[in-house]
Amino acid sequence: MTTTHFDYLIVGGGMVADTAARGIREIDADGSIGILSDDVDEPYTRPALSKKLWTDDEFTWDKVPLGTADDTGADVRLRTRATAIRPEAREVDADDQTFSYGKLLIATGGTPVPLPIDDHSDGARALSFRTAEDYRALRALAEDVDRIAVVGGGYIGSELAAALVQNGVDTVLIHTGSVLGDAVFPAGLAERFEKLFRDAGVEIVAGSKVAGGRADAEGVRLQLENGDEVRADAVVSGLGIEVATDLAERAGLKVDDGVVVDAQLRASADDVYAAGDVANYPDRLLGRRRVEHVDNANEQGKAAGRNLAGAAEAYTHTPYYYSAVFGIRYEAVGTLDSSLETVEDLTDADHGVVYYLDDDRVVGVLLWNVEDARDAARAVLAEADTLTRDDLVGRIR
Repeated sequence: MTTTHFDYLIVGGGMVADTAARGIREIDADGSIGILSDDVDEPYTRPALSKKLWTDDEFTWDKVPLGTADDTGADVRLRTRATAIRPEAREVDADDQTFSYGKLLIATGGTPVPLPIDDHSDGARALSFRTAEDYRALRALAEDVDRIAVVGGGYIGSELAAALVQNGVDTVLIHTGSVLGDAVFPAGLAERFEKLFRDAGVEIVAGSKVAGGRADAEGVRLQLENGDEVRADAVVSGLGIEVATDLAERAGLKVDDGVVVDAQLRASADDVYAAGDVANYPDRLLGRRRVEHVDNANEQGKAAGRNLAGAAEAYTHTPYYYSAVFGIRYEAVGTLDSSLETVEDLTDADHGVVYYLDDDRVVGVLLWNVEDARDAARAVLAEADTLTRDDLVGRIR
């Protein structure tokens, strides 16, 4: 096996890899950077895959790649899957090569949760959705078939259903809740959220999950737990990800719902760091957590890159996430769970703030069509121990 050395080696080729390489370059202009990616595309802006590429004619494919190699000089190795990390030897195996490193960043993200169906179409009619290649496959299907089922009522599933129906596809959305969004939003807001989809023409099948089924060249048949069957020409899964910690576990790193890191994003072996979806980190406002959204990928990737290059800085950013469907944009900071107590401060049906409380302490803030208020939401979380319910109403406008 050949051995190649990089001063900085990044395992994973997503948005974390891009911002980490840029973070390194803020401090070290010359150190060699290697990126091992099992993707077929260089790092790209992932949110566009379920948002703007479907809904904004001016957002064309040329805006998707991030230009990592050109901008940073990183050596991006595509179609290269890391198979082992040896921290004591400072080596990573990938395919038939060994890479040695000075500092290592684990940014392996996750893999889509698969559908429990028999796929005899070789992926042509049953897709997971994670990569740009998945986007291209779904886009081609959307042009070739009439009816597509989306499984999963969360962040990705709802965006995919909105994207497909707005591109003329007969769309059915299957989810386990009683109302779309009811695991996250208060009841009234969830009902308004679901109405957006129904009014746009999305058929919603609620209250049951896919227990089995079959996909073949003729289409898909999905068997639901309640005994019903849903038929479509194709199906796409939006069931979230399984965090990719297998490499870290085999390397002997501490893993607990992600690779456990400290405030500087250092893992439990010398000169090994982790960032993005795979990292379990101590948030300065919310405590230890793992975050799967783009703001965290960008900010944590940059912080990790700077620390790889010697910055020794704590990661102090509390990330937000957002979604945009049918003219509604919502942003959130912290924990959104409809089983928590809530304080709703809605100025009208389409604008306002929802605070989520645990033991009368604010742990999450939802901004519903409220612009430029993320820092205000973070301030509420920072002051949560001193705020009462009466302090919340009218605080963010």
